[in-house]
Amino acid sequence: MISIYDIIKILRKKNPTAIPQVIKSYKLADYAHYGVFRESGEPYITHPLNVALNALKMEVYDTDTISAALLHDTVEDNEEITLDLIAHEINPTVAKLVDGVTKISRMEFPTKQEQNYANMRKLITGLNIDLRIILIKLADRKHNMETLQAKKPEKQIANAEETKSIFVPIAEEIGAYQIRNELDDLSILYLDPDAYNAILERREELAEKEKDYLEEMKDKIKKILAQKNIPSEILIRTKNVCNIYSKIDKQYKVENIYDLFYLKILVDEVDDCYRTLSIIHRYNTPINGRFKDYIYNPRTNYYQSLHTTVSDESGRLRKVKVRTNDMDKISAFGICAYWNIKQNKPESEIPHYKNQEQTQKEIRSNQFARKLAEIDSSSQGNKEFMEFVEQELLTEHVYVYKHTGETIELPKGATALDFACEVYPELLDKMTGVTVNGKEVKVSTVLKNHDRVEVKTDGMINHDTWEKSVTTSKARHKINYLTHRQN
Repeated sequence: MISIYDIIKILRKKNPTAIPQVIKSYKLADYAHYGVFRESGEPYITHPLNVALNALKMEVYDTDTISAALLHDTVEDNEEITLDLIAHEINPTVAKLVDGVTKISRMEFPTKQEQNYANMRKLITGLNIDLRIILIKLADRKHNMETLQAKKPEKQIANAEETKSIFVPIAEEIGAYQIRNELDDLSILYLDPDAYNAILERREELAEKEKDYLEEMKDKIKKILAQKNIPSEILIRTKNVCNIYSKIDKQYKVENIYDLFYLKILVDEVDDCYRTLSIIHRYNTPINGRFKDYIYNPRTNYYQSLHTTVSDESGRLRKVKVRTNDMDKISAFGICAYWNIKQNKPESEIPHYKNQEQTQKEIRSNQFARKLAEIDSSSQGNKEFMEFVEQELLTEHVYVYKHTGETIELPKGATALDFACEVYPELLDKMTGVTVNGKEVKVSTVLKNHDRVEVKTDGMINHDTWEKSVTTSKARHKINYLTHRQN
């Protein structure tokens, strides 16, 4: 069974100065949960210990985050423990983080559902207050999902649905793909156990068939990179159950998913990424339209990598991803991984080191956080807030480009007019048209991934059908405002 010594063992290597405060936090948590047991029969203190351990596995070694992870349930579960007490005994920052993940009392709401809406609103908007609130909650949700077997079936389904609809997209938005995939896989395990087990079995069968081919390709590339003096690590990777599940949902057969298995090549420097790509293309035929440069055109959640798909002489397709070791950490753990990047990186290397204050500032300025703040300020209540967030933020997205090349994230199904309202709201009363990939289209045109969109402001203006040509709350608000102002 887990103990505080498991936490200390990791901190001794990663952040030894944190140990005194973490031990003090543990003792307070142990007192608060003394004599309380989980539904599994384990002492309750094992849960906050596992939450702290999950945070450490996400490479979050920050002293206050680990302290707050240990104390995250104390205020909610023990009336003797208050935020003021935590601020006094530990420090005010830990108290703020604990407050961020503490549920609002049921007594303040007429219904349980209203309480749920309010708590989710508090949690999600915590992203703009302190990223660490979300990190603790993701670590908490992971352990709850890992121990879900102790719950009744209806609770298992409810938790899995909530995890898939709320926590999986949040993890994706901060670029924390490792915990995102773990949570998604755990959700599918309870929502569709037959499909989950069938995917595991079929994936294992196909992996055995592909093993020799992948190893041969890996060894060939490794030798060439060594000859070119490019230090590298090449890994054979397999799609997670959740990614395969979504492909099957789109009518793919598992054996026809060309990137079910792929190579991931890790190098030290950005220039080596492009040198490696050139070598891959020299010895394997690249497939046109299947190359993506996410290094100099990163996704909105900070993900950076080169993606290419190549074919051998027999026509067999294989996907290859190339990135630096720093980019790989950010791909796994999200924006918080910036905290562990060496501070002496040259300016030519990306990503650069950022401290917590810098990453929080960057979070507040990114597209997701700005839209979240807009929805928060314009929503009439907690229910409306959650509806807008689920419809527009925690949903499938399309990624399109401004004429300058900047990536813009929009909800799947968004139109060219939604794009204009999102990116150029100040031009709406002058906008006369829009082009997609150089071709003038109707403002109601639904956008697809990688479309290049540009707003035109010359010619006649016709706003008559605009209200029916948008899907997002921000766009509707802007169009209504424009219409009323003109009337």
